[in-house]
Amino acid sequence: MKGTWIRWASYGATAVALVFVGALVGSLAWESLPVWRQEGLSYLTGKTWHYRGALFGALPMIYGSAVVAFIALLLAAPLGLGAALFSAEYVPGRWRWAVKVPIELLAGVPSVVYGLLGLLLLRGWIYRLLEPFDPLSGDTLLTGGVLLAVMILPTVMTLADDALRGVGASQRRAARGLGLTRAESIWRVSLPQAAPGLAAALLLGFGRALGETIAVFLVVGRQDNQWPASVFSPRAWLEAGQTLTSKLGGSETFLAYGDPLHWGAIVGLGLILLILVGGLTGVAGRWLPQARRHA
Repeated sequence: MKGTWIRWASYGATAVALVFVGALVGSLAWESLPVWRQEGLSYLTGKTWHYRGALFGALPMIYGSAVVAFIALLLAAPLGLGAALFSAEYVPGRWRWAVKVPIELLAGVPSVVYGLLGLLLLRGWIYRLLEPFDPLSGDTLLTGGVLLAVMILPTVMTLADDALRGVGASQRRAARGLGLTRAESIWRVSLPQAAPGLAAALLLGFGRALGETIAVFLVVGRQDNQWPASVFSPRAWLEAGQTLTSKLGGSETFLAYGDPLHWGAIVGLGLILLILVGGLTGVAGRWLPQARRHA
């Protein structure tokens, strides 16, 4: 009887959570209907955002979000995976806290503090670094990406460490017994077994970077309609830009409330962001159980 009640309580809690998620998505979709009716798919593919002219194209902001998240992952992935390998494979158990805890404490720092540190330290450093390219300021997509790399490092490192620790010790001992060195056993046993969990760690870190608001808002420059001549050119990374979150966190959100079309365009950005982050989280959530089964 007790097990039945627990099962039904878990079903009920899951149903309530799903209802809230569905209501959130439905509410955002309903509020954004005016802009979808006017712009159609050009809302996603348009490159011009000018609310006074009733032109709403979200593509430069989607691009900006993707760029800062990609830069963050590009920097945080080797550091986070390297720290996880060191913690899981080389450090004795009683000393793991000396590596893992300080990195995990970074997750507890408020994002506004990261943003202020970015304003005080990182922005000037990036400007001096980019002086040969004659930047207008240190407020660039690169600055936002570097700042986000520090913020997602605990996510990547912690989840990667858990994935590596999930590999059975018996498999490591069997590899060593066959004559493999520690490095070879890591390369041939630990990494393949933990690969789904490592991929999930990177995806969740990428999603965390996509959803960050205040820190990016303070250092990215918030320049609308920044679309590069080539999406594969890193030159645009050295210029100011706009992301989905920096637009949503700005004053235009308050200005839009009285205009149904403008408000729909702003809410539509939130819907796009929710779908992107939710999709990445869903894919990562499918890989984590696979990692546990392999372990």
